[in-house]
Amino acid sequence: MQTVASAVRAALLTGQPRAKCFAARDVARRWRRGELAFEFDVSMPAEPARPDHPELLPPNRMPKRGKFGSERGRIALWHSLAHIEFVAIDLALDMAGRFGAQMGREFVSDFLWVAADEAMHFALLARKLESLGSRYGELPAHGGLWQAAHDTRHDVAARLAVVPMVLEARGLDVTPATLERVRGAGDEHGAKILARILDDEIRHVGFGTKHFLRVVDSAGQEPSEAWKTLVSTYFRGPIKPPFNDSARLAAGLSRDFYEGVAH
Repeated sequence: MQTVASAVRAALLTGQPRAKCFAARDVARRWRRGELAFEFDVSMPAEPARPDHPELLPPNRMPKRGKFGSERGRIALWHSLAHIEFVAIDLALDMAGRFGAQMGREFVSDFLWVAADEAMHFALLARKLESLGSRYGELPAHGGLWQAAHDTRHDVAARLAVVPMVLEARGLDVTPATLERVRGAGDEHGAKILARILDDEIRHVGFGTKHFLRVVDSAGQEPSEAWKTLVSTYFRGPIKPPFNDSARLAAGLSRDFYEGVAH
């Protein structure tokens, strides 16, 4: 029987977007069916495989998106969202494969579920781009999204604090406004995609928060203070309001965590 670690590693090392989506969903499906052994016999790669395109740029070299009302602006928005979801597939796979032995079966199940969700989100967004006459890879993309995974590769508490509880939680804050802008432009199909993603991301942040609380509780630490310490150490950007308090609370992320660190 193949091990879950080797299946996850193979998915991480799949670069072509459609194939990566298939691989991520296949790993999650096989895990649910009991077809993968709970063994961690191989290490995770330092970097996942990437397609030849898009060109990855540092944030200060990313071109301006343009106004959303323009064709260029709409394509740039959907391309940016697709890239975020594409990297999120690898973030979830790496979480399961890198820390699963330490954290247990439920942890693996949760983050393989996340990986399958992110693959589905990417597929929806890629099709949306195609409906606009574009495709994923035609525009440059943010090259720093994997940095958080690299910086926290040695510490599951740090990874949980930064990736689900900061990066994905930020999606809970900004997606509702984007959804309303898309709906206001008459794009009900796009609004439905964003509503689906928002619902799923609440669950993803909830998984991260649940496992973070277990880690810090077992270490005898106060959760919000431990989170603030880890974020100040490993997160390179600001934590900016406004916050979607209701969505964050639904994910178990109370204001005790981020009050006092926002600026």
